[in-house]
Parts: sequence; structure tokens; C-alpha cells
Amino acid sequence: MIALIQRVSEASVTVEGEVTGAIGQGLLVLLGVEQGDDEAKADKLLHKVSGYRIFSDENDKMNLNVSQVSGSLLVVSQFTLAADTGKGMRPSFSGGAHPADAERLYEYFVARARESGVPTETGRFAADMKVRLLNDGPVTFWLQV
Repeated sequence: MIALIQRVSEASVTVEGEVTGAIGQGLLVLLGVEQGDDEAKADKLLHKVSGYRIFSDENDKMNLNVSQVSGSLLVVSQFTLAADTGKGMRPSFSGGAHPADAERLYEYFVARARESGVPTETGRFAADMKVRLLNDGPVTFWLQV
């Protein structure tokens, strides 16, 4: 399971002209589900995402996590993160989870994030989404479990 996280001042997702999720300060989480991923991996990744200390403290050091700055998560499914780009000029998606499994684990990740108390918004699974963000820094990290 893969999360590309971006520290944002604000972010939103629009589907067919409708905003499905929007946050102020927090993390945009682009979430990719791979074959073999399960709930245990989702839990481990969520723990890492929510605990990752990438927000500045009073000394301008990255020492605070999203909860410590009263931030939010915007979780967007992104199957292209599971692409194999090692050969040729076209990505292969053979390593990605079956869509039904990916949707189940995406929904599980979102539900667990909400249960953890971090305000969580979403895109719409498998939709053509327009994502807007104001990357703060820029600060972007690739997390994989």
C-alpha cells in the first residue's frame, strides 16, 4: 500500500463539477492499493501517515504531525501509484489490486482515519477527479508499507 502525502494549506477534489471533499491545513493523501494489501497494511500506513512529523513547530522544525496542528486529511484514491514504470514507455498496472479489493481497502483506510479523530474528507473512488492543492513548502513524501 502506497501513500503519496503532500503538506497543504488547502486542497479539494471535484467530481463532475461537485466538490466531494475539501480541507484547509493538513495532508493530501494520494492512496494506491497493490496486490496483496490487506487491513493490517492499511492500519500500518494510516499510523505512519497520521503520525508523520512534517509540520513546523515553534522553532520552524518538522516536529509536529497532522493532529498536533489541528489539520485534516483529504484521501484520494490513485491507482497509478501502483504502476510499474521499469520497462518501455507505457506504465503497467499489473501490480495494482483488483478494483473491488482496492475500493474495499480505500474505504477501510478512510473509515479508520475518521475513527482516529482526524477530520477526513475524500474524493470518489474510480471517478475522474480534479484535485486542487496549495502545497505548503513544497513538502511531499512517498510512504509505502
